[in-house]
Amino acid sequence: MTFTSDSVPDLTGRTAVVTGANGGLGLQTATVLAARGAHVVMAARDQEKAARAVDEVRAATSDASLELVELDLASQASVRRAAEQIRASHERLDILVNNAGLMATPQRQTEDGFEMQLGVNHLGHWTLTALLMPAILAAPRARVVTVTSMAMMAGRRVRPDDPHQQERYDPWQAYGTSKLANYEFALGLHRTLERAGADALSLAAHPGLTHSDLQTRTVREGGGGRSGPFWAWAARYTGMSLEDGAMPQIRAATDPAAASGELYGPLFVTRGPAVKVPHPRRTSDRVLDSLWAFSERETGVALEV
Repeated sequence: MTFTSDSVPDLTGRTAVVTGANGGLGLQTATVLAARGAHVVMAARDQEKAARAVDEVRAATSDASLELVELDLASQASVRRAAEQIRASHERLDILVNNAGLMATPQRQTEDGFEMQLGVNHLGHWTLTALLMPAILAAPRARVVTVTSMAMMAGRRVRPDDPHQQERYDPWQAYGTSKLANYEFALGLHRTLERAGADALSLAAHPGLTHSDLQTRTVREGGGGRSGPFWAWAARYTGMSLEDGAMPQIRAATDPAAASGELYGPLFVTRGPAVKVPHPRRTSDRVLDSLWAFSERETGVALEV
């Protein structure tokens, strides 16, 4: 049976954090979770845009329980402040959706000196998840859903000699690397939780080809090279709607039958109903250990269960 927003169980009494909830897939995810009764913490960098997003959610669900938190994933200091604010207000978190991201941007660095896409897509979420872990573990069967992309298939693992691609930068290669890190982070967190005997779940999801602001933002900011406009066109005219594209991450976050370590995406890779899909890349303890060591070293934050 196709999993739709109507398939999402009652979430009354549960608290969810969604990064990048001020637009695109994040806003759609927040809208569905709120409609099903969850208290949704909408974590986003642009607070003016986030305020408009709150109005959109409440237009769909007048009694939606919402909370705004400023989160700039390109700043480790901002991530720490956001995590502190969330933990001060919530002793437990039932759902964390690591959704926010950048795609194929021109070469830039975060304020901490990380390659921008790796810094936002992976290292920012690493620190946020690590600092929220006590609240996640305090909730029964809590879930962490990390949003990746099939672009991970073209990604290379972080190079020890040039982790932030300062010597040879390619925007699409950097995007694939960051999305591969997202995927392996989800699997590594599953391994960590399982080894610790925790009942929390870690899952990954990808939206296939979805028409969101991600592609058009890439073009607006001068990223993506020659293929940037093509992918923006393809997403607009052949991609799925936001409602359909967000379903893999919504299903991973809410389906009672979903299990830790699983990956959800469109049935036909780029489009189709949200289903559990096979893992497309092999990994190993050595690979996951390497990602863990790199992430801890760069951020100075250990992810402990």
